[in-house]
Amino acid sequence: MGCSQTRLRAFTLTTPYPYSLTAISSAPMSIPEITPAEFVARRERGEDLTLLDVREAWELGIASVPNAVHIPMGEVAARIGELDPGKETVVLCRSGRRSLEVAKYLQQNGFRSINLAGGILAWSREVDATIPT
Repeated sequence: MGCSQTRLRAFTLTTPYPYSLTAISSAPMSIPEITPAEFVARRERGEDLTLLDVREAWELGIASVPNAVHIPMGEVAARIGELDPGKETVVLCRSGRRSLEVAKYLQQNGFRSINLAGGILAWSREVDATIPT
């Protein structure tokens, strides 16, 4: 009787920023996406979602979304304990690239994560035009 083995491969989530997140993968990941308008509609229906903003502090000074948890991308691995893995976590950045990388990392660590498609730029277009881009 043979035994099966699963080979895990490590991969690094790269960004143009001076840090990265390392995760372990046994299969390709599919990260769901949600538009800002869909996020707002779900929250208005009473769904308990965490909105995680992974932009840098200086970016929040330009544009921010109310009631978001702010953990810069480079600090997510060290501060993951501040997040509730029992709640869906919607990840936000400027345009959607960094948030996708963080959503992958969170998924690999047992979270139900969703990427906010288009980031704060889409939020400004779809939800609140007073937010500068």
